Amino acid sequence: MKKIFLISLFTTFLLSATAQEKANFDGAFQKANNGKSQVEIPPLKELLHIMLAITNTGLGNDDMVNQNGDYYQDVLKYYKPFANEPIIKTFDSLLNASLYNYIFISGNAMSYDFSGKKLKPNRNYIFPARSVANMVINTNPLDTYRKEIEAFAKKSEFSKFYSQHKKYYARLISEYETEAKLNKQWKWLEKNFKTSINSYLILCSPLINSLNYTTEFSDKGFRQIVMVLPPLDHDRKLSAVQNELFNTRVMFTEIDHNYVGPPSDASKATIDTVFKGRNVWVNEKADGIYAYPSPIKVFNEYMTYAVFLVYCQDNYNRSLYEETRGNVISVMKDRGFPKMEAFISALEKVRSTAPEQKIDDLYPQLLELMSK
Repeated sequence: MKKIFLISLFTTFLLSATAQEKANFDGAFQKANNGKSQVEIPPLKELLHIMLAITNTGLGNDDMVNQNGDYYQDVLKYYKPFANEPIIKTFDSLLNASLYNYIFISGNAMSYDFSGKKLKPNRNYIFPARSVANMVINTNPLDTYRKEIEAFAKKSEFSKFYSQHKKYYARLISEYETEAKLNKQWKWLEKNFKTSINSYLILCSPLINSLNYTTEFSDKGFRQIVMVLPPLDHDRKLSAVQNELFNTRVMFTEIDHNYVGPPSDASKATIDTVFKGRNVWVNEKADGIYAYPSPIKVFNEYMTYAVFLVYCQDNYNRSLYEETRGNVISVMKDRGFPKMEAFISALEKVRSTAPEQKIDDLYPQLLELMSK
């Protein structure tokens, strides 16, 4: 199968637009969501993932679409007869034009909800996926193809398919709520960084594979982090706590971009100087390393994983920490970040001298060490 999407390409992308274009967090929304986290598999978003999965591009790309398991086979069996519908061909042409349209289509699902067989604009999420990397769109594709999506849902009896799999969706949501420890991660990050977030939302789909990304919505002083993630992984070869650590890493390294980013921006001039020798910090031959073209992007990727290891140091025993540390160093080297061991060693050293200090305030000492 052709693999085009790379986890290293997408994990750090934040969908961005001005606050008013993105969200409207009125009083009712803030009251209902403040201090809370939620996991959802929304019907419209799942429909769009299905539609993208049965395009020629989706069928040929097992990095973009999770093609393992019974659910994917159910999708193929049910939806292959609709693969030649005009809207599927249109979506395929959009993917051929740019694979970023995968995000622009599925990411803007939040801007509408099913109301019977019609799509009704969501009052809180206005234009949630407007920019990815250096590509910006000015028209929501769901505005453009709203009627075609409604017609496809009706013709394919999507509500029937969704209802047949509700128990499966509920199980995936329950696993996130009981095994992913989001609130534990959230509490630790807010204790160790100066950033404060009001709410977290995880949007999941069984069809998501390597496409994991996070974005922040901010309106009227209310900040919400939305993460798009695959279901939790359960490797039978690993113990329960080892699976927990793996799934924690996937989620944590999405969440902590929002905490690492502000102090990095404040230290950008120093980071640009310390990390200017690109050939020292990255392996240009690694797949997807081009997604980190600047010193601050390289630094943030190192920092994101280093902070995850600090979290593990605080929350797991020494043996599990050392095992996880070795795994992260290996993974980062494969991804094109050869100095992970030196980076985490420097952060560990700096933090050991001031364990109660906010990590934001450790940046000057950390960068001084890295400069040597």
